[in-house]
Amino acid sequence: MTQDYAATVLIVDDSPNNLGVLHELLRPLYRVLATTNGESCLRIAASDPVPDLILLDVMMPGMDGYAVLNQLRADPKTSDIPVVFLTALDSAQDEERGLQLGAADYITKPITPLVVMARVKTQLEAKKARDWMRDQNAALEAEVSRRMAENDLTQRVSIRALAHLAETRDPETGNHLQRTSGYVQRLATDLQHHPRFAKALTDRYIDLVARSAPLHDIGKVGIPDHILRKPGKLTPEEMVIMRTHAVIGSRAIEDAEQDIRTPLPFLEVAKEIAHWHHEKWDGSGYPDGLAGEGIPLAARLMALADVFDALISQRVYKPAMTAEAARDIIAAGRGTHFDPDMVDAFLAGFDGYVAIANSHSDAS
Repeated sequence: MTQDYAATVLIVDDSPNNLGVLHELLRPLYRVLATTNGESCLRIAASDPVPDLILLDVMMPGMDGYAVLNQLRADPKTSDIPVVFLTALDSAQDEERGLQLGAADYITKPITPLVVMARVKTQLEAKKARDWMRDQNAALEAEVSRRMAENDLTQRVSIRALAHLAETRDPETGNHLQRTSGYVQRLATDLQHHPRFAKALTDRYIDLVARSAPLHDIGKVGIPDHILRKPGKLTPEEMVIMRTHAVIGSRAIEDAEQDIRTPLPFLEVAKEIAHWHHEKWDGSGYPDGLAGEGIPLAARLMALADVFDALISQRVYKPAMTAEAARDIIAAGRGTHFDPDMVDAFLAGFDGYVAIANSHSDAS
């Protein structure tokens, strides 16, 4: 077979006569390297190009074949080279020991040329198949990674596009999406090791919440302009309509779930955020009057982030509040509007939230 000519076989035997016989036997078909001791074998095996197969004598002065094989397997560069033992030791125990150490095969001396050639060919073909499979797997893994990255980017862009579409109806929010997403991620991370949240706030879940956060007000696309853009205070009747944006948003996401017929975790989290981010810890929020831990975790995180950003942002109906004043309002809402442990985490890391606000300032 033409492809075998490129294969390199390293022969290791302390007998020059044995080396000569094997060299002459293999040379017509393979590139042959030879050495008489284990130390030299290790150096050659770790050099480029790495041998495709090693024929290794067991009984050698100094480092014997077993010791050589141990070191070959310990080195990542040589650990996959198939090794065939050549030895005069022909007991079952000797053969078993060699195979247990990782030898691919075991040939007893005196050698039979046809046996050696057949065993060498078999081992090289097996190695070629393994190498091909490894390369195929590497290529497949690279393609899967590329597609996953592409899908992830497409998902993120789609979320941003939908969220920005909602923003076109309410343009005064500016960089609200970036800020609230940042707050949510920071708050969830700050709580990650808290006993109440450690089990739920995995890295994956935090990523889902931060990714889904921009969709929290997607339902505002269904609110009439005269209410959404009203510069003054809303009437009670208008407030009822405004509050429907929470349900409108969650239903839109639910419809999207039904269309694709495949559950996507980020859509489930996005639906929770859109539907319940206006609920309050004491049950006085909307649209369902949920209370305490009955409010989904993602929605509780979003509630604090959304209120903080609303307080420090300018609107046509109000000026921006200082971060310190907003902090005091958040603190006052501990245990009534907000999950108390979330408020504690927010206050403890307050400077970090201010930094997020400044990095996505509407003035920048």
